[in-house]
Amino acid sequence: MSYPPGSFTLKLALRWADIDANFHLRHSVYYDLDSQQRITMLGTMGASMSDMRKHGYGPVLFREECRFFKEVKLEDVLEVSVTLRGLSEDHRKFGFRHAFTRNGEHCATLEVDGAWFNSHTRKLFAPPQQVMDAMNGFPRSADFAWI
Repeated sequence: MSYPPGSFTLKLALRWADIDANFHLRHSVYYDLDSQQRITMLGTMGASMSDMRKHGYGPVLFREECRFFKEVKLEDVLEVSVTLRGLSEDHRKFGFRHAFTRNGEHCATLEVDGAWFNSHTRKLFAPPQQVMDAMNGFPRSADFAWI
């Protein structure tokens, strides 16, 4: 996954492995695509997985919920956009919203709530400055709120 400069929307072609026995997109694929999108986006903004590993921190999720509106099939090309819908002032906690669309038609919305976790202390913490800078650069949802 890579982003054109200034964009937070990906165009995705689906794979056979993404489809379930009912011939539509498996529910778990939505979650997998969105977690990859968030990590890739952070990396492109200067908060890479290698930095997280090196300094012993990463994101942890408290809630992950997807609402499905339209069936998605193998031949569909999806666009997935992401916005920041909530952030604590110290950047410790966050909320993201992913929107799946097909030809402008809204197919699903996935929302996550989480925080930054220090793997050495095993506690939540305010992330390093490069993460704060990256999160400050994310597009915000129309209903963005400080949490």
